[in-house]
Amino acid sequence: MKKKWLIGLGSILGVLLLITMLCHTFKKTSPQPDEEVSSTYKKKTPFAAVPTIYLHGYGAGARSTAGMIAYAQQHNGAHKVLTARISASGKVDLRGSWPRATKRPLIQVILQDNKNSNYYTTREWFYNLILLLKQKYHIKYYNTVAHSMGNIMTLAYQLKYGKDSNLPRLKKQVNLGAPFNGIIGIDEEPNHNYLLKNGRPKYMTQSYKYFLKHRHSFPNNVSILNIFGNKEDGTNSDDDVSCVSAQSLRYLLRGKGKYHEIEIKGANGQHSKLHENYKVDQIIGNFLWSK
Repeated sequence: MKKKWLIGLGSILGVLLLITMLCHTFKKTSPQPDEEVSSTYKKKTPFAAVPTIYLHGYGAGARSTAGMIAYAQQHNGAHKVLTARISASGKVDLRGSWPRATKRPLIQVILQDNKNSNYYTTREWFYNLILLLKQKYHIKYYNTVAHSMGNIMTLAYQLKYGKDSNLPRLKKQVNLGAPFNGIIGIDEEPNHNYLLKNGRPKYMTQSYKYFLKHRHSFPNNVSILNIFGNKEDGTNSDDDVSCVSAQSLRYLLRGKGKYHEIEIKGANGQHSKLHENYKVDQIIGNFLWSK
C-alpha cells in the first residue's frame, strides 16, 4: 500500500513538473505585449512624419532658432519634439519626447563648440545626428532650416553624404543669411563681387570652389528656399553676408531641384534679425508645410 502511494505521489509530482516546464517555455518564447511593441512597432516601423531640423550659426545657440520654432508651433501646427546637443567631439545627446502621432515634428540643434567653422568637422557632427535619428526613429526624410554658418555645415554634409542610399534623404532645405561664397571683412569687401549672366560668381572663395567641385553629390529633387538680407545701406549685404555670396547658391545647385530665392530688404534684413523676422517666419512656414 505504501509503495502504491509513493508511486502515485511521484506521478503527481512529475505531472506538476511537466506543467511548470511548459509554462516557463511558453512564457519565454511567446512575445509579451511590451516586448512585441518594442521589437516590431518601435524598431521596424519608421516615423511617418518628416522632421524639420533647425541649426544655428557661428557663436550662436538655442536662442537663434527659438523664435522660428515658436512661430511654427503657434501658427503652423508644428511641435518641438527633440533637442539635439552636439559636443565638440561630435557626440549627439537627444533629449525630449517624440510621440509617434506628431505630424510636424521639430528638432533643435545646439552645438557645444559653436565657433567651429571647419565644415570637414561639422559635417561629421551632422552625420552623427542623422545616423542617430535613423537608428532611433527610422526616419526616411527630413527638412533643414539653417542660419548663417549652419548652412555651410549642412551643405558640406550633403556634398559628402547626400546621395547615400543608406541614410535618410533631404526633402526641403531653408537657407537663411548663408555665406556660401564668403563673409564680408574676411573673404570679400562690399560690392566687390558680382554674378555673371549665367549666375556664376565672378570671384570664388576656396570653399566655394570645393563646393562646386562636389556639387554632383548633392541629392536631386530637393526643394530649396534661399532667404538673404539687404539692409539697403549701400553695401548690398546684411552686414556680414553679401547678396552675391548668398545668391551664389543658385549656380551651385542648378538642376538639383526647385529653387526659390527671397530678398529681405531694409533694417529687418540685417544678418541676426533674419531669424527674428515675422515675415521670414511666415515664408518658412508656407514653404515647409503649405500644400
